[in-house]
Amino acid sequence: MLIGWYPGHMNKARKEIIHALKKVHAILEVVDARLPYSSENPLLRELAGDKPVLKLLNKADLADPNLTKQWLDHFAKHKISAMAVTSISQASLSKSITGHFRALQNSVKPPFKVMVVGIPNAGKSTLINNLTSRKIAKTGNEPAITKGQQEIRLDDDFLLVDTPGILWPKIENQDSAYRLAVTGAIKNTAIEMEDIALYAIECLKSRYPEQLIMRYTLDSIEQEPSEILEIIGLKRGCLRKGGVDYNKAAESMLNDIRTGKLGQLTLESPADIPKPISDTDLD
Repeated sequence: MLIGWYPGHMNKARKEIIHALKKVHAILEVVDARLPYSSENPLLRELAGDKPVLKLLNKADLADPNLTKQWLDHFAKHKISAMAVTSISQASLSKSITGHFRALQNSVKPPFKVMVVGIPNAGKSTLINNLTSRKIAKTGNEPAITKGQQEIRLDDDFLLVDTPGILWPKIENQDSAYRLAVTGAIKNTAIEMEDIALYAIECLKSRYPEQLIMRYTLDSIEQEPSEILEIIGLKRGCLRKGGVDYNKAAESMLNDIRTGKLGQLTLESPADIPKPISDTDLD
């Protein structure tokens, strides 16, 4: 299955973001700590130009802490400013963000405007609400809740510009597309749940076999992903006339991953970043 999801409002949002970028001083990019590469928007590199960017690895409480450290080391090595944050409010987070931009802030006429960008379901709206200690941005279990821009004052001299979460017209790396679907960044109505669950099981067998065994009390993980999904369906009572309802079993398992019931998981490491194709590769 070829995965892609780019609703019409996202195309409009892209144009609005291009226009708004001219009026901001810096960018706060929110990515999912469970997939820091797949959840960054490649269009941002093109659109941001030379504006400073701070990358926030959000939902770090759901991610594997060892791999989060690997990602932060990776970004530091490539001179990319990044910090890991949780979905839960942190008293020092606002000061950390404003402090990061403080040197730049002193060189411009206030207010210092920072655009907050991120793909759907990266937790951008929840993060903004936590930063301001108010329910300003709409949140929900479905991706793409925010539909328009809004400006939010963080302090007297600091202004956040919230934007809708946008994907990009074509997701070239289908491994990234599947990882996005596993974590809920792509709407369930745009994917085949069973297909995504089978991918997730294969990933868990490789990366987190013990957590897969413990969550579903499996005897082993030697079976094929489809057989494991069938076992999960039987254990969860996901049945229909004639046997297991694989779609319901898939939905149940994906919900476990998305809500952290399998423990702290990260679906990719820096080693999973595709290497650029060189001229010699094309020969």
